[in-house]
Amino acid sequence: MTTTKERQQIKHEFQERMDQDELLNCMRCGFCLPSCPTYIESGFKESHSPRGRIALMKAVVDGVIEPDEDVERSLDLCLGCRACEPVCPSGVNYGHLLEEARDIINQNKKHSLPVRVLRKTVFEGFFPHPGRMRMLTSLLGIYQRSGLQKAAHASGVMKLFPDSMATMERVLPQVPRLKDMKNRPNALFSIGVARKKVAFFSGCLMDTMFLETNNATTKLLQLAGCDIVIPEQQTCCGALHGHSGEKASAKDLAKKNIAAFEDSDVDYIITNAGGCGAFLVDYDHLLKDEPEWKERAIRFKNKIKDISSILVELEFHKKKNLRTDAQRITYQDSCHLRNVQRTFMEPRLLLQSIEGAEYKEMKQADHCCGSAGIYNIVESEMSMKILDHKMENAEATHAVTIVTANPGCLLQMKLGIEREGLSHKMRAVHIVDFLLEAVEE
Repeated sequence: MTTTKERQQIKHEFQERMDQDELLNCMRCGFCLPSCPTYIESGFKESHSPRGRIALMKAVVDGVIEPDEDVERSLDLCLGCRACEPVCPSGVNYGHLLEEARDIINQNKKHSLPVRVLRKTVFEGFFPHPGRMRMLTSLLGIYQRSGLQKAAHASGVMKLFPDSMATMERVLPQVPRLKDMKNRPNALFSIGVARKKVAFFSGCLMDTMFLETNNATTKLLQLAGCDIVIPEQQTCCGALHGHSGEKASAKDLAKKNIAAFEDSDVDYIITNAGGCGAFLVDYDHLLKDEPEWKERAIRFKNKIKDISSILVELEFHKKKNLRTDAQRITYQDSCHLRNVQRTFMEPRLLLQSIEGAEYKEMKQADHCCGSAGIYNIVESEMSMKILDHKMENAEATHAVTIVTANPGCLLQMKLGIEREGLSHKMRAVHIVDFLLEAVEE
């Protein structure tokens, strides 16, 4: 609960920092409403829609309302999926408004001691430090391989955790060993004639928990004719920080990444995680008040390209004989890949080119699955409501494989499959892993 003094400071910073032109751009037309999962799942509650949240922000700026717990709750419940942006006739940058508002509130309220410790540990202690991330993830690998995981399941101790967390523990990928995570090369060469030189943004969770997916990504790039550099000094993209009211830390990470890549002399910087890619292309906005860094950020963002986009550009799907066992597949969009990077046809084109795979479009594939970073942990009830509807649509396709393009989405769809008892006949897989299967088949 915020104090009167904290509310006054929050109101003052809303008036100083919120982009009032952007707030006024919202015409209250309501085109965003059908695309907003929290508006729908809350029973069409206006304050849980993009239009409603912008109205609350503007009301705080105008001094009409106080930035109380109801305002904060409305903003916290937002997934940040940004599905409202492509359908907005005025082009309102809702995601930028949301992140600014969250940062103002977070930096001007006093969290409880446990929350302060948790936030400091996560945002400062682990994610900015690749070595610590590898060490922490390796402990999970030891838990999985040592028999502790089996013992935890047999003892029933997992019943002490919320159902969604206990299920999530079961669907986590098998974590590689620490030595494998440390053996990341700094350069790889194309298999065949080199057509492009690219840098690979390896990420933090992607280069630890999802290392095999990163390896599959670089293998596809090599097969497509790319020489690859993997800058050693790169770090976490900062998306989790930016979405959680830790803007200063996000800026620091952005600067480190820009510096790490700008001497690479490459055609593109390739990403394989929709959430990371979307935050990377927003670096110029994040650093808009620092002229020197903004120019460097623009040069950086102009090279960002999703793995599916470069594979299509290099006609990978036409030059490689992609095939798989006869199966029906469907695709779940990564919200940020679609809504921010505007990449949605390329993954579908690649999947539809695979011999033996019958592609079936999922109803509302462009709607959020409810993962949204750590949203499925901190807002589990709303996340599971959204996931339940997503699984209804997935089941209706009769697909045996759900393909997605973001690690959070992948885990969320695996969670949905497990919750619905469908693991015996349905699986979820990252698109690069599926494409590599199709190449090797």
